[in-house]
Amino acid sequence: MSIETTGMGIVGIVLLMVVVTLATRWGGVYVMSIAPISARVRQFINAMSASVLVALIAPMALTGDVATRVALCATAALMLAVNKPLPAIAVGVVAAALVRQL
Repeated sequence: MSIETTGMGIVGIVLLMVVVTLATRWGGVYVMSIAPISARVRQFINAMSASVLVALIAPMALTGDVATRVALCATAALMLAVNKPLPAIAVGVVAAALVRQL
């Protein structure tokens, strides 16, 4: 099976992604509405978010360019120092931009 990637094929792909995204989000809300949230489930949810973040960042750290690695290091250092994610992310973005301009 192949989907045409020109013309209306792109619209079909985007609509399919919208349907899948909505189904997974609403499905997750539905499942969590019927699942009792015990301490063990709460620990699983907290660990899952961190593991997803590591799964996204680890490949970039291994295969990324110098700017990516500097951004990751700056973000991690500031996160450890101030424990506030938004300023840490902002510093990472600025660090990547500065390294790429050099």
